Amino acid sequence: MNPNKVLWEKGDFTKLAESMRESGTELVSQLGITKGLKVLDLGCGDGTTAIPEAKLGADVLGVDIASNLVEAGKKRAVAENLSNLEFQEGDATDLHELKDESFDLVVSIFGAMFAPKPMDVAKEMVRVTRPGGKIVMGNWIPGDPTLVAQILKISSAYTPPPPEGFISPMLWGVESNVIERFGNAGVAKEDISFVKDTFTFGLACTPAEFVERFKNYYGPTMNAFEAAEKNGKAAELQQELEGLFNSQNNSGDSATTSIPATFLKVTVTRR
Repeated sequence: MNPNKVLWEKGDFTKLAESMRESGTELVSQLGITKGLKVLDLGCGDGTTAIPEAKLGADVLGVDIASNLVEAGKKRAVAENLSNLEFQEGDATDLHELKDESFDLVVSIFGAMFAPKPMDVAKEMVRVTRPGGKIVMGNWIPGDPTLVAQILKISSAYTPPPPEGFISPMLWGVESNVIERFGNAGVAKEDISFVKDTFTFGLACTPAEFVERFKNYYGPTMNAFEAAEKNGKAAELQQELEGLFNSQNNSGDSATTSIPATFLKVTVTRR
C-alpha cells in the first residue's frame, strides 16, 4: 500500500477543509481564471480551490491520492451543480493517465508538496502544462512562526524519526529547492516567481475545538497523538497545540477561530 495514500485517507481531511473555504476562494480569485480555461487542481482534497475555479467557468479536473476525498469532492460538485468539474484519484508523482500539454493552468495548494519524489512531481506538473500555461503552487514554509509549520514542528517532536531517504514536504517552501526541482524539469530560473502570502483558517469554534479536529481527522497529527500516547505524552502534545492555537487566534472572540498562516506562492511559466 502507498504510505502517502494511507496517510491522507486516514481520518477525514474535509473536517479541516471546512476552515479553508474562504481563503481558498480568495486565492483562486487572484489566478485570472476565465471561462473555458483548462485547469488541473492537483492534491485537490474535496475541492477547496477546485470548486471556486469551476464556479469562475474553468473546466477543472481535481486529482487527489485519497479516495475518500475524491468521493467527497464529487458530492460537493453535484451539490453545487458544477458539470465542468470532475474529480479522480491520482498520484502527483505519476500522472500517466493525463496527456502531455493538456492544461492551461496547474494549481496545487498545499497538495503536491506532500507527495514523495519531489523531482518527479515537478516533472509531471511541467509535462501536463501547455506551452504558455502556468503552474501555481501554495507551499508551507519550514520554520515559519505561523500555524501550519508550527503544528508540524510540534508534532514531529512526538513521532519517531522518518524513514531513511525521507524528503520533508516543507522543503517545497524553500525557494532554492523549488528552482532546483523545476530546473530539473527544464524550467529556467527566470520563469519562476515567488511571493509570500497569507492563508487564513477560519471556523465557528474555539481554538481548543479546532485542535480536536486536527487530533481526530488530520493524518499527520493523528500519527503524532498515537505515538505520544505510547510514550505517555499525549496530554503534553495536546497542551502544546492548544497553546499554539490560542496564541495565534486573532478573531477577537474566544468562541471563534481565525488563524493566519504564511505560505510561499510559486508561479511557474511554461515556455
